[in-house]
Amino acid sequence: MIDSLVTFVIGMSGGSAALGIVLFTLAVRLLLLPLNVRQARTTKIRERLAPKQQELRKRWSRNPERLAKELNALYAKEGSSPFAGILPMLAQLPFMWLMFRVATHPTALAGHSLLGAPLGQQVAGIVANYGLVSLPFSVFALVIVLVAVVAWWSSRQIAANAARQSEIAGGQPEAMRKIMRLMPYGSVLAALVLPLAAGLYLLVSTAWATGERGVLASRPL
Repeated sequence: MIDSLVTFVIGMSGGSAALGIVLFTLAVRLLLLPLNVRQARTTKIRERLAPKQQELRKRWSRNPERLAKELNALYAKEGSSPFAGILPMLAQLPFMWLMFRVATHPTALAGHSLLGAPLGQQVAGIVANYGLVSLPFSVFALVIVLVAVVAWWSSRQIAANAARQSEIAGGQPEAMRKIMRLMPYGSVLAALVLPLAAGLYLLVSTAWATGERGVLASRPL
């Protein structure tokens, strides 16, 4: 099934596997756009309702059931839910799993490359086969550097959002904020250990997600 999917995607992209990965990633991000718009709207609603949530938590701190009921009612007035932001994250998991299966499949990407760097090989394999001073390694290194730049950009967004929420309603504990700022760098670690195809997917997907988050945060929803 994986071979058939890869053959179809490559055929639709004119025979280029690298272009096929980029187009597949963009298609996934477009498919998830309505869910991400909903998530951004939920985030803004949460920020707007933060003072009221704080009041409810203080009032019903000893009655969790009543607190949950009151919070749900508060969000229902806005046409949302406290858990509405979870769906977009869950919706991405099948596509991430599929891309991982394609990238690690032994034959799906055989013979396909990005500027001479094999899409199906990890950085260790490229070093072993081509050496550190080679075009394939340079391509892989460039992808990892770009993933790191996007992770840094995303981390700055998260830090700014945490600071804004802290001003509104106390925000999250400092330890949690530090963990959240470090999470985007998980994509860098993944790019270091996964094949180049997965690194390319991560680069396009995280760049889109970070840009999308910035645009949605600056617009009324």
